[in-house]
Amino acid sequence: MIELMNDSLRFLFPHVHPRARLEVSFVRTLRIPDDGSAYPTPPEMGLYPMVHVDDFEDTVPAHWLERGGVMLPMYQSEALLVRFGGGSPKTSYPFAIKLAAGKVNALTGDEWINHLTPHPQDYAVSPPQEQIDGYCVGRGVVRQFLAMPLGLGYTAEEQLATTAKFGGIQVCAYPMKPEEFQRLSAWADNPFSLTGFSEEQAPFRAEMGLGLGGLLGQDIRLDPFGFDAWDHKNTSRCFVHLVDSALWTAITGKAPPGPAPQAREYNEAGLPYHEKRYAPTPVHEGSRILERLRTVEAP
Repeated sequence: MIELMNDSLRFLFPHVHPRARLEVSFVRTLRIPDDGSAYPTPPEMGLYPMVHVDDFEDTVPAHWLERGGVMLPMYQSEALLVRFGGGSPKTSYPFAIKLAAGKVNALTGDEWINHLTPHPQDYAVSPPQEQIDGYCVGRGVVRQFLAMPLGLGYTAEEQLATTAKFGGIQVCAYPMKPEEFQRLSAWADNPFSLTGFSEEQAPFRAEMGLGLGGLLGQDIRLDPFGFDAWDHKNTSRCFVHLVDSALWTAITGKAPPGPAPQAREYNEAGLPYHEKRYAPTPVHEGSRILERLRTVEAP
């Protein structure tokens, strides 16, 4: 079951375990320079608003209704990050999460498939993974997610599939098996803790896709629980449509967020980048497929 509450998606699996809940939100953030340097995560600008596609069946493109899901507004070239949660670090129920832009897996660059694969690992695990800021293109680095209109060839989907068919974001959640969760809960501190994974260790169209921006230093953690820990039979998937903010009001009657933040606003505000320590834990090696794709700034 999926709910939309306070601009966050809630994946609920009460039939698996009463605490099997995952929250996924999409956060506005500053676009970083695409200059070859790897930057820390930039400041956040709040959550993107989300609404159900079905609530606007008279104004959205007809094919969106076939996919259902939710939609959110983004300005062209605006950046976002995807955040995972579901409770405090001591009470969060673990999930395996697949994330795709269009039909392209954001961790491996492979075409979307509905099941999990361990080699290469095509999913993130939350906790310990708190967020994903971009396409995983190497060990400890991602290319920032940037909104780009479909049809111009900038999205990962268009570069790999040469079509602009889907766009948007797909999120698929797999809860941990309840018996595995109970085993971990009995072993961990009251009632369940992951302290071992702390930080110390074209034509104008409404739909948008995600292109590749500048480099961010970010580890995509390898699965600390093992492939067999996940309930592969119980899963939930949601399609998140990205709407050009210029058309958001025409579709929903609602105002989009304020003007898209620019790098100069970051500098003028004097906001420092947040320092982050990287734990010496196993991390995703990144995708050689995604590494070869050109970025939005590339000629």
